[in-house]
Amino acid sequence: MRWLLCFLAIVPLSGTTLKLLTMDDMVNQSTAIVRGRIGSCAGELRSGIIYTRCAISVTETWKGASVSDVYTPGGTVRGLTQTFSGSPVLTAGQEYVLFLWAGKSGINQLIGLTQGVFQLSQGEKSATMAIRAASTEPMVDLRGRPAQDVTLRYSATELRHIVDDILKRSK
Repeated sequence: MRWLLCFLAIVPLSGTTLKLLTMDDMVNQSTAIVRGRIGSCAGELRSGIIYTRCAISVTETWKGASVSDVYTPGGTVRGLTQTFSGSPVLTAGQEYVLFLWAGKSGINQLIGLTQGVFQLSQGEKSATMAIRAASTEPMVDLRGRPAQDVTLRYSATELRHIVDDILKRSK
């Protein structure tokens, strides 16, 4: 029995099923949407769960108040590593548009895990592109039926207009 508990403590749990979110869902359910560059990241233990806390230098706030950090489930603290299916890894120095929500704990987390992360990069003709890779995790639609995520690709300007339009319609 003891070996089973040790095994379960070190093996990452799988089985995450995500709800497929529309852009309207992400915008309306976010408490903040920001564009910024990730700074340093470090693991933190919070209520028995390891999170990675990344500092973010916000360059634009598209919704809500500006934030100074974002937490993703999983990470390493004092030599212990915990992983979660569907949890993105944010890269220090990389620029993103992040769709965030703050739950009861007050920490800023990503809407729909990887669904709330658009990586920014230089595209053709110097346009900054915002790309969200399709999630590889199992997903369901609003009715609980299996659904397939798709990669989203916009110019950063186009993504900003989409968010602004959704916010205007929601008022």
